[in-house]
Formats: sequence, structure tokens, C-alpha cells
Amino acid sequence: MIRVIVVDDEPMVCAHLRTILGSVDDIEVIAQAQDGAEAVEAAVRHRPDVMLMDLRMPGVDGLTAIERIAKLPQAPAVVALTTFDADDYVIRALRGGAAGFLVKSTPPEDLIGLVRVAADGHTVLSPEAARRLVAASSDSSLRAEAAKRRAAALTDREVEVLGCLGGGLSNADIAGKLHLSEATVKSYVSRMLVKLDCANRTQAGLLALEAGLVTH
Repeated sequence: MIRVIVVDDEPMVCAHLRTILGSVDDIEVIAQAQDGAEAVEAAVRHRPDVMLMDLRMPGVDGLTAIERIAKLPQAPAVVALTTFDADDYVIRALRGGAAGFLVKSTPPEDLIGLVRVAADGHTVLSPEAARRLVAASSDSSLRAEAAKRRAAALTDREVEVLGCLGGGLSNADIAGKLHLSEATVKSYVSRMLVKLDCANRTQAGLLALEAGLVTH
């Protein structure tokens, strides 16, 4: 069972998400919160697998909550909820530790599928959306130089794997492309996250895009 917490200051949005996610047998909405402070408390109390987090809320906003939750031991996958996918808040959320983002108008079937993807530890972010976000970033040139410096600490093979993460590939896809076992790829990814000081695959994928390591 995938345990989910919904965070939004609009009760109607919470009710809508509860209805959609409650329509399948393998997902359970175990709690909801109306601001970032409540969200952090709920994450500690309930230890969910996935949190759907609105970014713009009064009081403690979603960005602050995401940064705090990412530092928790066994932190859940946090997926940012947004109205506009070009919102500057989105890329700040991803850099803060979010596993990806969903537009609030996402069709119900897609929403359910993406919650499952997040629960499996994968990125909820299309490569196209990531490229657009990186390109629109106001500090893109500074970020590019910083990303290249961080990637310089990696081996050639690790750079290849990092580029694949930036392209949105799963471990199985990377294994097939680079002719490695999935276990080996998983080991590479784990080591890279430590070397790059990235909280998750999404942060590493963004770094790959910023460093210009994604060629497809």
C-alpha cells in the first residue's frame, strides 16, 4: 500500500486529490495538511511514502516544507503541485529536494501513475520539462559552471550514468544502454548522489542538464 499525504491550503483541491487517489486499491491518503508547518509535522508523525505538496501557501510555504522534509531520516518522496509548470517555484522546489512536480490539471489516470512512480523512488519529471525549467532559470550560466565543477569529481562511467539520469532514464533503461546490470547501475547512482551531495535522482538529473551532459 502506498501511503500518501496531501498538502494544499484549498480544501477543494485536497478533496479532489483524495477522491482520485482513493479510487485505486494500492494507494491510501492517510492525512492532509493546509500549510508547510503542518506538512512537516504530518511527515514526522505518519511517515508516508509520498507527499503531494502545494508550493504557494500562506504561513510556511511548500518550498520551505520540502527543504525541511528532505532532511528527515527516511524522507518520503515529495512531489510539488503547481498551477503553471513554468513557475520559478518549481525549479526551486526540485533543487530543495522534491522528486518532481505535477500540474494540478494532470488527468486522474496520470496522477495515479505518477504517485506510483514516485513511491518506487523514480523521478516525476519529464526531460522536456526539466530542460525548459533549467533554460528559464535566471541564474542558468552560474549554475552551469557550478554543475560542471561538481561533475568533474566523477569518473567517466559515472558521468555517463549521470547523463542518463538527466535524460529521465530508469535504472533498467540505463543498464540496457550502457550494457551493465541493474545492480551495478544502482551502485553507481548511490555513489554519485553522495559525491555530488544530491538528495535524490531528480537533483542529480537537474545537475546533469545544467552541466550540459544530456545529449538526447
